[in-house]
Amino acid sequence: MKAKKVHIVSLGCPKNLVDSEVMAALLSAGGFHIIPRADEAEIIVVNTCAFILPAKEESIDEILRMAEWKKEGMGGACTHLVVTGCLPQRYGTILEAELPEVDLFLGTGEVPHITRHIKKLILEGPPTCRSLTPKPTFLMNAGHLRLLLTPSYSAYLKIAEGCSNHCSYCVIPSIRGKARSRKTDDILKEVELLAGRGVKEIIITAQDTTAYGRELKGKPTLGYLLKKISSIGGIRWVRVLYTYPTGLTGDILQTIADEEKICPYLDIPIQHIDDGILKAMNRRGGSEQIRKAIVNARSIIPDVALRTSLIVGFPGETQTKFNKLLDFIKEARFDHLGVFTYSREEGTAAHSLPSRIAEKEKDARRQLIMEEQAIISWEINRSLTGSVLEVLIEGKSDDIPEFPFVGRCRRQAPEIDGVTYVKGKDLTSGDIVHCKIITNDEYDLFAEKL
Repeated sequence: MKAKKVHIVSLGCPKNLVDSEVMAALLSAGGFHIIPRADEAEIIVVNTCAFILPAKEESIDEILRMAEWKKEGMGGACTHLVVTGCLPQRYGTILEAELPEVDLFLGTGEVPHITRHIKKLILEGPPTCRSLTPKPTFLMNAGHLRLLLTPSYSAYLKIAEGCSNHCSYCVIPSIRGKARSRKTDDILKEVELLAGRGVKEIIITAQDTTAYGRELKGKPTLGYLLKKISSIGGIRWVRVLYTYPTGLTGDILQTIADEEKICPYLDIPIQHIDDGILKAMNRRGGSEQIRKAIVNARSIIPDVALRTSLIVGFPGETQTKFNKLLDFIKEARFDHLGVFTYSREEGTAAHSLPSRIAEKEKDARRQLIMEEQAIISWEINRSLTGSVLEVLIEGKSDDIPEFPFVGRCRRQAPEIDGVTYVKGKDLTSGDIVHCKIITNDEYDLFAEKL
């Protein structure tokens, strides 16, 4: 078969991005050319997200946008369009009638078989049943090479797949299956491979990283895994995302404090602070445990930066309960914060809950929290003026001539947090340099290289 050009669009979270990287490597090994331009690709793969309504809408919009390159006269080379990931896994054959432009729908468990599916598609054309979504059991390992879609110096590390928490608003367990952790030795082997490729920053991800190892023999913990990863040469920064507040043990926090390579940064999605709402969400623990996790993190890890995510407008969120959340944001003073408006999703326990909130009111509540957070973030950033921080240079910046480079300090995760603009000369992407913070805005820092 003549080598075909493939373009991959990866939507959604970092966990989905890792799946896209595995598929890209498998296709490359199978004789396909992975290219960055959709208009030049003969095959387009859209790896979708379907977590909440906005994610589904983005996935549909992107599929339709990519389908334009299949149309005659549009100037594209595309002959086949394949949709993978969460959207097919969730909706299966329903999509076949809704999206006739798509030749094949593959669920989350079909990642390792992507090459076989596409070769068969090219040779035989679209099958009668265009949707393949068996039970999601796939769990990647170090033997699955990855064609990194992140910058060469930074990579996500998926330590587990699926989730067993069963929050009432969430479809992930039905899309990704129950929680399945990778073996520690296998994870460490992948980190060594990534380090050998020049990766300096490892960003640990899973649906719930604190649940790591619970179902494995010997029950290795996230704290144990972090110590092992920190011992691998070449890795300079280790960052942890998606930690469940009740799973943040003293062992995990102390490990982060003790290991120099681990960034003093924690992503702790709390979702809410009202105990009634947390119970309706089927979140383990309550407001007391959330407060305890925050206090412990700040007492054990010096200068820790805390990120959280919230849901506003959940059924039953009265004005009083929302005000309690808003007051807590002022009290807790998170360094970084994101807010979702509640999305009513079919197939979830919360779908049938009464006392639903109007969309306009949800948006207003989200805006109120983000306005408060902007003030808090500005004040925290202002307090960093004069301090010296390590900054990972990500490239040149055209935004502000006085600060020609842009990067991130250890307090900032890629994509979701602010950035650090740097004044200096002769800097290269991937450099980690010491910089003095000289000013700030609400979310970004401005520094000069020392």
